[in-house]
Amino acid sequence: MVVEQRSLRYTIFLAILLLFSSSLSPSAQYVIYNSTAYLPASWTHLDYDSMMTPILRRDNDGPSYVCGFYCNSGGSDGGCLFGVLISQGWLGTGAHLQSSKLVWSANRNNLVQGNATLQLKEDGDLVLANIDGTLIWSSNTRGKSVSGLNLTEMGNLVLFGPNNESIWQSFDHPTDSLLLGQKLATGQKLTASVSESNWSEGRLSLAVGSDGLSAYIESDPPQRYYASSINSYPYYEFRNGSFNDFKIPPASVAQFMKFGPDGHLKVYQWAEVGEFVEVIDLLNLYVGNCGYPMVCGKYGVCSKGQCGCIETTNGQESYFSQIMFRQPDLGCSLITPISCDHSQDHTLLELNNAAYFASDSGSDTIRTVMEDCKSKCLSSCSCKAAVFYHDRNLWDTGDCRVINEVFSIINDENYIGDNTTLLVKVQNANKSRRKTIILASTSGAFFGVVCLIGSCLVFLRRIFKEADEIEGDFLNQVPGIPIRYSYENLQAMTEDFKKRLGEGGFGSVYEGALYNGTKIAVKCLDGFAQLKDSFLAEVQIIGSIHHVNLVKLTGFCFENSHRLLVYEHMANGSLDRWIFGEMRSYSLPWRTRRKIISDIAKGLAYLHEDCSQRIIHFDIKPQNILLDENFNAKVADFGLSKLIDKDQSRVVTRMRGTPGYLAPEWLSSTVTEKVDVYSFGIVMLEILCGRKNFDSSKIEEDRHLLSIFKRKAEEERLEDMVDRKSGDMLIHVGEAVEMMRIAAWCLQGNFNNRPSMSLVVKALEGLVVVAETNLDYDFTNSSTVRTEAAGDQGQVVVYVGSPILPSTLSGPR
Repeated sequence: MVVEQRSLRYTIFLAILLLFSSSLSPSAQYVIYNSTAYLPASWTHLDYDSMMTPILRRDNDGPSYVCGFYCNSGGSDGGCLFGVLISQGWLGTGAHLQSSKLVWSANRNNLVQGNATLQLKEDGDLVLANIDGTLIWSSNTRGKSVSGLNLTEMGNLVLFGPNNESIWQSFDHPTDSLLLGQKLATGQKLTASVSESNWSEGRLSLAVGSDGLSAYIESDPPQRYYASSINSYPYYEFRNGSFNDFKIPPASVAQFMKFGPDGHLKVYQWAEVGEFVEVIDLLNLYVGNCGYPMVCGKYGVCSKGQCGCIETTNGQESYFSQIMFRQPDLGCSLITPISCDHSQDHTLLELNNAAYFASDSGSDTIRTVMEDCKSKCLSSCSCKAAVFYHDRNLWDTGDCRVINEVFSIINDENYIGDNTTLLVKVQNANKSRRKTIILASTSGAFFGVVCLIGSCLVFLRRIFKEADEIEGDFLNQVPGIPIRYSYENLQAMTEDFKKRLGEGGFGSVYEGALYNGTKIAVKCLDGFAQLKDSFLAEVQIIGSIHHVNLVKLTGFCFENSHRLLVYEHMANGSLDRWIFGEMRSYSLPWRTRRKIISDIAKGLAYLHEDCSQRIIHFDIKPQNILLDENFNAKVADFGLSKLIDKDQSRVVTRMRGTPGYLAPEWLSSTVTEKVDVYSFGIVMLEILCGRKNFDSSKIEEDRHLLSIFKRKAEEERLEDMVDRKSGDMLIHVGEAVEMMRIAAWCLQGNFNNRPSMSLVVKALEGLVVVAETNLDYDFTNSSTVRTEAAGDQGQVVVYVGSPILPSTLSGPR
């Protein structure tokens, strides 16, 4: 009996202890992670608020390692990768994970979203897939005798076989970092990221070749800024205290080597302050501060660590301007782009007090004389510069190297020698005009009249051009004005407008990237070449408008006939892709749809009521609603809308917009901002129902969304319209129906009975309740609006008066 009582007490004690431990916060519980996993195994990244979701972990007294899903700022932004991180000591606390550093990754060029999965399959393949099942990365070990996955004490991620033999290992596939004991062998390379925040592969690489270790920037051909000159090794190994011929301060703590986005090769080690600090920059002794390809950007001149542009003397015209005056390290651009169609106007600037970082000899270097070197560059349109290395004994003879892409130029006493001349190609904008004038002056009397007319046209063109330049210079001085880019800059940033994101009524949109790696969207406007005043005015006004739910205008191009707008890049594209486009299979959850609707409403409310000038969009549709990486919605193309003053209640203009989203009052050509409210109501229905407002694939009675809306409202079965593709939507049918009633309010036939967008925002936030029995679902019928004072809940109740009349809804117009 006593034994039974003791056993009972012990059981109760264990139960209480278990209950207490389960009540602890997640941060207080310690989760044990193994360093080995056996197939089959699968992991899913579910922790949206964490930078790291561990899969395997190797804890040591010295360097410790963890592999798993790693996100730059938490998984909710959709930018995560599978990788290995290094830290120091026991990884039991979150602080160590926060200070860990990424040293290897599998999918740096193709990040995954939350709910991505990593699978160690029965067939031996290690596979990373996105939430929709899209294959992102694979170890390509299918069919091999893989037994499991192991994270070693050196931080090497290994797929091992039945006898613990290595079948695949991360050490053989380096990214931008090396760990102690890791080798960089012939044929392997480290490739720097685009930037610290953009993990994609950049243009800078460090590789081991037949002639040893070299660092270079990708171009045609590659331009090398470091080459080992002491010995040539088949591999370089990172050891404690050395990297072959490089000496490194030895350490007893965690240490790793990283090839950074700036082209520096640095060693970092754990410090007492609880984070990694730089201990040595291995290449800087040989390269110097100004010897890196992008230290001052393209065409930038580096002088003692300071950046500038190529300057001309003796009254010569200026050929270069800084891309951004506040960030001189972004480089310079040619004021007049080099044109292959006007090669007769090409000339070479001789820079005797400058050198070029890529000074090593190679197959692209030829022995010749100075004049032949110039001719070789001038005769080839792809040549952008040439470096001539003078023979010390025969000054006019030497080695000529042609360069097809110009990066940073060196102007420093540590580099300049008296035996190098840099020849930079520029376009002489005035040369053709001089030739034309000379030719015209020598023409006979027969062509006198023609020449006179031609000269007048040229003169007028010059006046207009100078006027444009003066106005453009004025814009550069206006506070808050977006950045002004040259057309050549935007051509380079978009890779000659290579990737088109979409096409709208105003022109096509292309993806691009700034020199720091930040993505942009560039819209090339069609038919705006003659609209000088309105274009510049709208750039000035719209560029100063900043709202979280409006796509931000960051720059523009106003050059000759080119009119381009530069916007922030929206990672998830336009809304139509997600509700009835190619991403339809990935059904948006209820909370995301509700937030998108609210975001659109807030953006429109700001345009209608909070700007210095009221802005009516006129073309609200899913294609003009863009989504960022967090599915925040932003209204686009408002900068090309009709601007009206605050004191104007209505404006008469030509019919514009998209069929299916046009309000009935367009037929009378008298419109107000309520046309946007009507279009917003259509978009709301499309989001809630997951279909287009007009679908020709449906039977006749179901083709028009508004027809279905009217019919289901009369049958009191609006819940039938809710998008059923997502189980999440079924849980929130009641809320979706309430939002449909707000949409019906926005769609009232009489624009006076529609709410303002600020009132719509309040309705969506629950501060205004729409009385459902008084809505008119005949959206071309006249009605009245009255409101009552706030009730007990602090809400305003709005009654839309007019009985439901049986009439046919208008379809797409």
